[in-house]
Amino acid sequence: MSLPKIPNITPNISLKRCETINLLLSSIALEEIGLSHILNAEGEKLQHFLKACPESLNDFLIMNESINKTLRTIVNSQILLQFKMEDVIGLDKESCCEKCSKKKSGFKKYSFKGNNSDYSEESEDDFNESSDGSS
Repeated sequence: MSLPKIPNITPNISLKRCETINLLLSSIALEEIGLSHILNAEGEKLQHFLKACPESLNDFLIMNESINKTLRTIVNSQILLQFKMEDVIGLDKESCCEKCSKKKSGFKKYSFKGNNSDYSEESEDDFNESSDGSS
């Protein structure tokens, strides 16, 4: 038997540190979206089960165990995503990504003060002007 021949693939990927951090944050957000879809599907499964009027206690216990396992898996994933987010934020603080953060991305910054009805909204332009000290 001979060894497999692996082609020499050397892709040229040139990403700056801040672009890599943004990609990592995007991957966390996409995983969160996926988990929210799983939670939604579990809710719909439970609603369908309850509409079907199950007849025995055993059916309820089986459904409860199934949903409980799924929720435990989601919580584990959330914990790992939290660790990943903390690590990425730590990387962002270590690097000087001021040039990347000043690019126009159209985000809005929300500042919450106290209760939910008391917040202010700033566009990215307002945020950059106030952080530059020019306003």
